[in-house]
Amino acid sequence: MSSEKKYISVVIPVYLCETCLEELVIRLEKVLRELTDKFEVIMVNDSSPDNSWMVIKQLANQYNFFRGIDFSRNFGQHNAISAGLDHSSGEWVVVMDCDLQDQPEEINKLYRKASEGYDVVFGKRLLRRDGFFKKLSSKVFHRVYGYFTDQQSDPSIANYGIYSRKVIDNFQFLREQNRMFPFFIKWLGFKTAEVAIDHSERRSGKTSYNLSRLVNLAADSIVSQSNKPLRLSIKFGFLLSILSIAYALYRVYRYFIFGVPVPGWTSVIVSIYFLSGVLLANMGILGLYIGKVFNETKKRPIYVVNEKVGFLKNELN
Repeated sequence: MSSEKKYISVVIPVYLCETCLEELVIRLEKVLRELTDKFEVIMVNDSSPDNSWMVIKQLANQYNFFRGIDFSRNFGQHNAISAGLDHSSGEWVVVMDCDLQDQPEEINKLYRKASEGYDVVFGKRLLRRDGFFKKLSSKVFHRVYGYFTDQQSDPSIANYGIYSRKVIDNFQFLREQNRMFPFFIKWLGFKTAEVAIDHSERRSGKTSYNLSRLVNLAADSIVSQSNKPLRLSIKFGFLLSILSIAYALYRVYRYFIFGVPVPGWTSVIVSIYFLSGVLLANMGILGLYIGKVFNETKKRPIYVVNEKVGFLKNELN
């Protein structure tokens, strides 16, 4: 990275954090002005049920470096990130959360590391300031995801990081309906580094990722990134076939050699129920993949914008 000051964009998905937004912008402005005189902050309101969009519109009137995007409905955090990236102009783009757990002051660390020649620098949360359930569910999610996708998945790394324009331009070619921003970035394969950052406690609201949403997110992420569940179901089917043949031969052997009678209807009924359950589970896995293929073939947009503010301003700050 040359000594010339770069144009930096900051993309922030917003949901249930209206009380944090003004402080976040004030802190961002202070940090960014120390790095460059050319920057923009883009907040994407993911149809938050509170007054987040009203706050974003007020901030757009107050700051000429501020931009806002409002979704027509809730499309999800990673779709909101994609919308912000689609509208960003910076040579470097920072992606962060809106609840002040991702501290703006850590951008300095990310930017300095990127200046060493990296295209991607992730913030690594060595000490997470989250509740027990969120930390546990995150570890389980990443373990399961890593197993099914055969990829390294670190629960201490989320969306917070800085990304070069080259990375963002290539990311924009990925328009799948099921989106996981950090996994897509890792898949692109550019030169990547990690920096230890301080993680703060959540200042407003609560996480929208409950157990049900986490399970759905895990299923969607695994199905969209890997076909390993299908391969495991095939292997399991072959294993059951081998075991059933072996068991049948064992029963025939005992009947003819030792005269042991073959058990009656109980074993038959149990076998039928067991195999039926396995078949239904395998059909469900196959159905998930077919459903994802169906969603992709519809070619629907990954988000719909209801309103935008601040994008007519051409001033560099």
